[in-house]
Amino acid sequence: MSGHVSGFDAGTATDPASRGSAISITTATVDDAAQLAAVAAVTFPLACPADSLPEDIARHIATQLSAERFAAYIEAPRHTLLCLRAGDRIGGWSMVVRDQPTDADVLAALSISPTVELSKFYVHPDHHGRGAAAALMRRSLDLAAESGLPGVWLGVNQENARALRFYTKHGFRRVGTKRFRLGDRFEDDFILEQALPGGPGSA
Repeated sequence: MSGHVSGFDAGTATDPASRGSAISITTATVDDAAQLAAVAAVTFPLACPADSLPEDIARHIATQLSAERFAAYIEAPRHTLLCLRAGDRIGGWSMVVRDQPTDADVLAALSISPTVELSKFYVHPDHHGRGAAAALMRRSLDLAAESGLPGVWLGVNQENARALRFYTKHGFRRVGTKRFRLGDRFEDDFILEQALPGGPGSA
């Protein structure tokens, strides 16, 4: 699912009792893998276009978003997962990948190189309006900047208008399009990019 960001309005399997808990952002460990997989099993379907096939969604979850896959992501040296926590529950997460893109459409669209990918970004809607999504985004961008690379990019489904507004508000601009495969179908994503502090075009 590299490069396909769900948008911050996807849901998770958090307990409603966690809604009033203090928010914190931590780096994920392998101990979080099972809870992240449970969260992803709920959030990924909500991020898909309405006409996506249920069997394709289920297959993607089983092969790409299992606890084993999350453990591998967490242990990968060029991946960092952040957990948005509400009490002892995970209410959102993001993943920053410090690898250069290989997708031809992405390479053609990006104006800043080398770059970092914001590969995943999800926040439970119960935490909207509390600054949780903005806090997770700020920490994600700080983490991207810590790489020392000049740019960061993401991909988001073209139908996810709310996520597009959110990413634009946080400094991303649309630079191109790419395709995301789900089963035997291809979904259309926008490619968004922004300069990191010290990079070309940064404030």
